[in-house]
Amino acid sequence: MVMVSQGRLRASFARRLSEMYGQEVPAYRTLVEVSREVNDSVLQRAGAGAERLGSIERVTAERHGAIRVGTPAELQQVARIFGALGMRPVGFYDLREAASSAVPVVSTAFRPVADDELARNPFRVFTSMLTPADPRFFDADLRGRLERFLAARQLFPPELLELADRAERERELPQEQAGRFLTLAVHAFALSEEPIDKAWYERLERVSAVAADIGGVSSTHINHLTPRVLDIDELYRRMTERGITMIDTIQGPPRWSGPDVLLRQTSFRALAEPRALRRPDGGITTGSLRVRFGEVEARGIALTRAGRERYDDLQARADAEPADHRGEHAGSRARAIRSIWEREFPATERELALGRLGFFTYQPVPGRVRDGRPPATGLADLLEHGWVRAEPIVYEDFLPRSAAGIFQSNLSGQGVKDERHTAADYDADWLSAAIGREVLDPFALYETQQRRSLQNAAHALGLPEIT
Repeated sequence: MVMVSQGRLRASFARRLSEMYGQEVPAYRTLVEVSREVNDSVLQRAGAGAERLGSIERVTAERHGAIRVGTPAELQQVARIFGALGMRPVGFYDLREAASSAVPVVSTAFRPVADDELARNPFRVFTSMLTPADPRFFDADLRGRLERFLAARQLFPPELLELADRAERERELPQEQAGRFLTLAVHAFALSEEPIDKAWYERLERVSAVAADIGGVSSTHINHLTPRVLDIDELYRRMTERGITMIDTIQGPPRWSGPDVLLRQTSFRALAEPRALRRPDGGITTGSLRVRFGEVEARGIALTRAGRERYDDLQARADAEPADHRGEHAGSRARAIRSIWEREFPATERELALGRLGFFTYQPVPGRVRDGRPPATGLADLLEHGWVRAEPIVYEDFLPRSAAGIFQSNLSGQGVKDERHTAADYDADWLSAAIGREVLDPFALYETQQRRSLQNAAHALGLPEIT
């Protein structure tokens, strides 16, 4: 019997999802095409240096998707489906606080966590859950109506969930069942043609376009599918040249002369897509909704907690710069932000490593000629004298402000957020309990990877430890 492993299931799911989304949103195919063109250009220009943060095969295949659900029960079912693909929930993101407009969701990302699985296929799905209990967005009456609506719908068929549980339990599926699982899973995230209750959707849309997209329909769908690019500024330029309307900014760190860190993201604007709408009298009309867009990302080095504090401080100072409505790619504000980074952020990978601001793995240098002196135990000396080399760890996760910025840039309106009320409490522990599996801390994952490499390097060099 031919068996299909979780890794192969994940790769097949990402590929099929990409094919389906390309059929539904043709501009996504343009985004993928331009991403490949840009990556080829960077590879030709930079050679091996272009693959410093991942092989070109990995970068080309890499995707992250985004979906939205309404309840902890639905999120638990999503966790079962992605668990079948070897993906675990990593990170807690509160977009309610990261967004200036009304984005009433909390999020996590399902992704592989083992190094070899990430190298094989680093598919991720940023998954947001609506927060009806937050009185800043939903009064008691609307909350009750919303919760009843959500409780009455079924996003995923029982057969899909049963196959998912088997794949997670056994870490593989027979080929026939694997094909059935993939068909059901991809279909579950396709855009439904079922008519939408126009009045109900518009009632939620007055609160938040995101709330309407989640709680105003009887299904879920992929909101965007994101390729990875090696030069996001060049992609932005080429997409604009092709007549694709992009959002105003690239979210995340600025373009600068130092190492790429964390995550930069941008997208083309949400498209007006025709949808069937049910009027109060029961008649069906055709309207249009803007809920799906094309995001693209450029990934850099994962930062330590101290590095992240430095980044957050620089971003806060960047926010204080006077607004420049001419866009990120021109203008005094962009130059001022770059200047802050050039002065105050480590300019090299070595500075990131020695300052304990970035995550790296450390490998003994093969063939290093011994000169009769034992290697020192300090990391700086080992790097300086060629005993070990530092390899950057790619940032595999997300930035709440950037995610909120992408959401906001594609909303049809600002919505309503009543700050007179106290926010409902949601955190990583709450989310872990709600879905019945631990939401992992991304910093802990990177720290473990780095510490393991240091221990292995120390052992290879005959040292008690590397400090």
